[in-house]
Amino acid sequence: NGRNQPSPPATKMAAYEKRRAAAAPAAAPAAGSGLTEPAGAASGELGSEAEFLLQAGVTAMVREALLKVLEARPEEPVSFLADYFERLVLGSPEATAELPGQPQRLARALWYVRLAHHSHRTAFDSNAGAAYEVLGAGGRRRSGVDGRLYSELLRRICQHGAAPAEAAAALLGRVRCRDHEAVPFDVFRYGVLTCFVLLEFAAKADALYGVLDGGSGAADSRVCQAVLRALEDALGVSHFNIPGRYLEAGSKLGPDGLALAMDQALQERKIGPSMSREEFLSKATALFVAKVKPVE
Repeated sequence: NGRNQPSPPATKMAAYEKRRAAAAPAAAPAAGSGLTEPAGAASGELGSEAEFLLQAGVTAMVREALLKVLEARPEEPVSFLADYFERLVLGSPEATAELPGQPQRLARALWYVRLAHHSHRTAFDSNAGAAYEVLGAGGRRRSGVDGRLYSELLRRICQHGAAPAEAAAALLGRVRCRDHEAVPFDVFRYGVLTCFVLLEFAAKADALYGVLDGGSGAADSRVCQAVLRALEDALGVSHFNIPGRYLEAGSKLGPDGLALAMDQALQERKIGPSMSREEFLSKATALFVAKVKPVE
């Protein structure tokens, strides 16, 4: 009838006590028994582990990695950290000795300059300095990066973005240096920053065209021309020495200014020719490149 069998709670309690007894630490050895306490069981174990992490440089390395994550704010932090530590290993003196080639240095420099957005000036400058040192490592000139590597880095930056190829080529013509020249850091930073601003400017122009065409894939040419004139007026206030100011000037267009320009263009109420996205981006980025100060 089950009266002599233990109840379910009693069974569970017995199993719990059995597991607890198995997991309990062994009793301390009696005094004079000749047995010693195992290493690491003392209360200073945690302190020794922390000391090991400090001496090995792991604590500083992890802190630096977390700071990089906060600076870059990537969409996939785990993948970012994996790539960061991989690049950190490749950047060690041992790895540098094994990988002295220019393709490896260019890849590492490109990774550095993409870590932080150019609006985060301190982080961007720090990463640009790291990229500059990477490209200059192993070079013949100690005073600067070789002009050929500098121009190749700029070309690779412009490859990833919405900027038209002709705009990127025109920009490179303004900020590149001769292959045999030693590029100082201020020129290096200016060229890298200008390329990133061009990519962002092109992305904003692409988004603007998406508003003008209403999702149809073709926008009224009169409206596009009116918006381009308004953009040119915003950029034509003065010549800027800081590339980021171009984005600030473009932001002055605002919804009201754009709406006014579009209304004036549509006053005729006639169906006009359309302008493609490629043509609009080409004209918009050409306005940007025309304002970039050439490298002397």
